[in-house]
Amino acid sequence: MKNKALKISLIAVGGFLATVLTIVGGFLIYASATTLKVKDKEEMEIKGNVTNKISKESQISLLTWNIGYGALDERQDCYWDGGKGVDGESKEIVQENVDAYKAKVKEINPDIFFTQEVDIDSKRSYHIDELASLRETFDEEHYDSSLALSFKAGVVPLPLYNMTGKVEAGIATFSKYQMTSSTRIQLPIPFSWPMKLFNLKRCLLVNRMPIEGSDKELVVINLHLEAYDDGEGKAKQLAMLMDTMKAEYEKGNYVIAGGDFNQTFSTTNYEKYPKMNDWVCPVIDASQYPSFTFKMDDTYPTCRSLYKPYYNSDKANHQYYMIDGFVVSNNITINSLETVDLDFKNTDHNPVHMKINLN
Repeated sequence: MKNKALKISLIAVGGFLATVLTIVGGFLIYASATTLKVKDKEEMEIKGNVTNKISKESQISLLTWNIGYGALDERQDCYWDGGKGVDGESKEIVQENVDAYKAKVKEINPDIFFTQEVDIDSKRSYHIDELASLRETFDEEHYDSSLALSFKAGVVPLPLYNMTGKVEAGIATFSKYQMTSSTRIQLPIPFSWPMKLFNLKRCLLVNRMPIEGSDKELVVINLHLEAYDDGEGKAKQLAMLMDTMKAEYEKGNYVIAGGDFNQTFSTTNYEKYPKMNDWVCPVIDASQYPSFTFKMDDTYPTCRSLYKPYYNSDKANHQYYMIDGFVVSNNITINSLETVDLDFKNTDHNPVHMKINLN
């Protein structure tokens, strides 16, 4: 009887383990099938009918703004930054945040603007197609635009109490000037399998624009660099960015990179916003890149931490960062650059607005 009972127990345990392995294996197969497939370089579709070309005599305005997928307004915290929140408060509020973003961009009226964390079909933003909403507002007669996906997963299984679920998102560039090409360049991924199935596959979105009366181009690079690694990934991604910029500058082109660096610049008074939580913001040493100017405006912070909600918090003691800005080649004059203080009402980032001339 004892041997029979043991045999039954072993069969039961074996059956349980087989079931668990089948479920886990099936999940990983599904995750592998639905994660973003990337190439080192890939041409992106350009939407729009713009024929206007850049004039060297004209001042050009640029804007970069992380939209926070419409869900990271002042009422929200975020699990990935030490809070508890996962989804936007409601579908209606996510749409309100996206609409507020569009209204402010229209008011600033940049010639070129970069946006990061644009959701296309994600649980966290109630499956609102934010790219379509942007393209409806900034229509094809007035703006060329392109998108590079940086995050796609059939399901992100964390946190267990409210899984992030399906995510499809990217970075997008809009321009009043004609784009002749748009290229997605894959950045180094600091995560190994299986974690990289559920993490962003960060990239550069490189757009080229012709200049009247010149065989040179304006090359603009939209980016959202690594946030959640130990620092090695950031360093490799920065090296690829600067190598890309250097190669274009050496051709005689005008080069601008802008976006969410998840790092601050040595040229910025980042100590104005002291460390109050566990994340240490890395510093890019601008002196290592003498052919380029690194620019942020520390008058206001460009980002606030999501470790707690912002609304009705002790704002004087909230955690702030300087991580959004621009890098420009030395054949470009920066006329002005400012962080537009919106007090993080609709997203966890403030927009950064720059005006330049080509030399």
